[in-house]
Amino acid sequence: MPYQFDLLIRGAMLLDGSGRPGWQADLAVAAGKIVAIGDLSAPDVRAATELNAHGLVLAPGFIDVHTHDDLEVLRNPQLLAKLSQGVTTVITGNCGISAAPVTLRSAIVPDPMNLLGQSADFSYPAFADYAVAVDAAQPAVNVAALVGHTALRASTMDRLDRAATPAEINQMRAMLEVALAQGALGLSSGLAYHNASQAPAAELLALAAPLSAAGAIYTTHLRTEFDGILDALTEAADLGEALQVPVVVSHLKCAGVANWGRSTEILDFFAARRQQQALSCDCYPYSASSSTLDLAQVTGDFDIFITWSEPEPTMAGRLLADIAADWHCSLVEAASRLMPAGAVYHGMNEADVQRFLQAPFSMMGSDGLPCDPQPHPRLWGAFPRVLGHYCRDLQLFGLPEAVHKMTALSAMNFNLAGRGLLREGYQADLVLFDPALVRDTATFTSPVACAAGIQAVWVNGVLSYQQGAATGVRAGRFLPRLSSNNVQE
Repeated sequence: MPYQFDLLIRGAMLLDGSGRPGWQADLAVAAGKIVAIGDLSAPDVRAATELNAHGLVLAPGFIDVHTHDDLEVLRNPQLLAKLSQGVTTVITGNCGISAAPVTLRSAIVPDPMNLLGQSADFSYPAFADYAVAVDAAQPAVNVAALVGHTALRASTMDRLDRAATPAEINQMRAMLEVALAQGALGLSSGLAYHNASQAPAAELLALAAPLSAAGAIYTTHLRTEFDGILDALTEAADLGEALQVPVVVSHLKCAGVANWGRSTEILDFFAARRQQQALSCDCYPYSASSSTLDLAQVTGDFDIFITWSEPEPTMAGRLLADIAADWHCSLVEAASRLMPAGAVYHGMNEADVQRFLQAPFSMMGSDGLPCDPQPHPRLWGAFPRVLGHYCRDLQLFGLPEAVHKMTALSAMNFNLAGRGLLREGYQADLVLFDPALVRDTATFTSPVACAAGIQAVWVNGVLSYQQGAATGVRAGRFLPRLSSNNVQE
């Protein structure tokens, strides 16, 4: 008797990504897609591979909406840090920095684009060049990409410490229009960083004008996440409202001790603006952030952990305060000597983190930095930490909602058609996990560690990870943007 299916997973608890309660059923896959869900126990139902999944949860593969894996998917296409968490799709190009379209005007990579790689790595002057490179690399996960505002500035402007001229804005807008036609998801900005901070709201508004007609989105690392966060949120929301485009606020947080406790106020802002426009956010499940070392964020109010330093590489893995003590200088002087460098800032309050994670419109994004020699543990642990620590242990939300935040909600907001749900006809991006055992094992001192409890991961129907190891078969692909009208509900 011929096989009807390529894969048959029997008896799992299905959490379909919609947020509704799970149910026990069988699921069948053929030609990379989900083709049947239900009772498939009849004796004449056969598959090339059958798996007994009783006691385990089967969910859509997780979608990491906030990554800086732009060049990592090319350098290390196995992408074990993400695959081992159950992530099957990564969205790159966040915080205003992207691998494409980029033609650097200098051998010095402007901050924070240096988070992605060295100058020689930026070899994709057209967005289509990057898409072709991704497919040629055959990464283990799917890749969809935004275009970075700072990347466009670095490709067109002689200096980044000023506003763009009308001619430069027109040039950037033309680059964005071509990238959108070639499948970019939308535009991202990183206005908190020095090389974008001098861009006024008018520059962003003029540049982002093509997003609406393309059915694309705008994501933003706010101009500030500190005292002026409400003004920064207003700026972002106003842009979206003016252009009638969805806005995603990146890694929403209350940064700095003076702002601890303001999460309720910020969520009230979201509630009000969401009455009239599409406004959402992504979060990571930690009370520490990670980025380049920034003098404006240097403080003695909380620990700052150095992850890398170009002039002082031996200082990686140490606290800034300890380095300053050894050098008999101030924190700012020590930071200046270390730069360019990377840092983890322990500058958030756990109660605020939990409120943002609970918001019904918040998605999960790791914001991991794969180039860091001592990365923030979110690179390897964000998604199992939500499932284990926040869902099972703290009961911040139920498991169906946790899975929804990492799957269907993300697919809907980023227009990833045919993904994010367990539905017949959808791509077979799947993760099978043990709800009693799943947890993050990556820590700040030992950040490179696979999650516990992730039993198996399929990408486009191909078994890619099982029992703590990659299978070595890579089945990811580049995902171009589709019109929002084409997204399956």
